[in-house]
Amino acid sequence: MSLSTTDRTTVTRHRERARTERADLHAVLDAGLVCHLGLVRDGAPVVIPTGYGRIDDTVYVHGSTGAGWLRIADGAPVCLTVTHLDGIVYARSVFNHSMNYRSAVVHGPVRHVTDRDEQLAALRAIVEQLSPGSWEHAREPDRRELAATAVFALDLTEASVKVRTGPPADDEADVAAGDRWAGVLPVRTVFGAPEPCPTLPADAPAPAHVADRRPE
Repeated sequence: MSLSTTDRTTVTRHRERARTERADLHAVLDAGLVCHLGLVRDGAPVVIPTGYGRIDDTVYVHGSTGAGWLRIADGAPVCLTVTHLDGIVYARSVFNHSMNYRSAVVHGPVRHVTDRDEQLAALRAIVEQLSPGSWEHAREPDRRELAATAVFALDLTEASVKVRTGPPADDEADVAAGDRWAGVLPVRTVFGAPEPCPTLPADAPAPAHVADRRPE
């Protein structure tokens, strides 16, 4: 299924990097841990880094009801972005230095989630996005905690995806000169050894859903 094309989602620079399939959008979102949510507050732009979760074609964000940035009206326009930096591209000229990346940009009005079942499903998606397995392992939120939490939904109707891969695009003259190194330095995010809470027993092992995230 293809992404919709609008004035805001049409890639105008390096159009060859655009991805048009909805599956590409889902892949970028599902691989992320943090999004940046842009909105207008008191007449000025604000961009907030926050956790998120996806259910089908809806992305959810949450926060304390006391947080100033969450005091946004139902239906307010926002822009949500997720970016993965996969490599630093070293070219023979400074002009052609670049990055290998995967990025998604979503535009649309937010919807304040008030239905309790949807709110719980959204919070589960957000928790599982950041820490898979935690919803079944940890205590679920109680009524007081739910009342103190605001959840907003953003439909994925209007979105764009852009991806760059591969080596630098050097000018032929710079390649022919042969006197400068060029290539890609990969960038990866890896998990370290779990660090237990000091209040746990000294011999308490990390559960599998935590320990298994660390690569062999």
